[in-house]
Amino acid sequence: MTRDQNYPIHELRVAITTSDYERLVKFYCDGLGIEPAAIWNNGDGKALMLNMGNATLEIFDEAQAETIDQLEAGKRVTGQIRFALQVPDLKAAMERLLANGAILVHPPVITPWGDHNVRLQDPDGMQITLFQISAKSE
Repeated sequence: MTRDQNYPIHELRVAITTSDYERLVKFYCDGLGIEPAAIWNNGDGKALMLNMGNATLEIFDEAQAETIDQLEAGKRVTGQIRFALQVPDLKAAMERLLANGAILVHPPVITPWGDHNVRLQDPDGMQITLFQISAKSE
């Protein structure tokens, strides 16, 4: 996707603050199989950036959040923020994240629109939906 200079937003970044930096770095880097795009060390502080592909911001009302949680987790479990990451191989991505500290919230489901979704939780409690788009949706 090319950046249109006339478009008001060029990039979405989400920043997570954690009390266990190394654990969360291992979870996202090893668990998703990606290398940092940038690393910053300022005095005693540490930070890195992961390129997560194309970004969008979804805004749900409570009823929609309830619907999605029911589909993916069987009950309302998400807080105000949940990551949804499209992956090419749901089973492989799920296994990598589970091996790196993810908690399985609910086994994989097929959504009414045909995608394969699984709900996980990162070591700090962030809800994560992994989804693989069905071949007929592409």
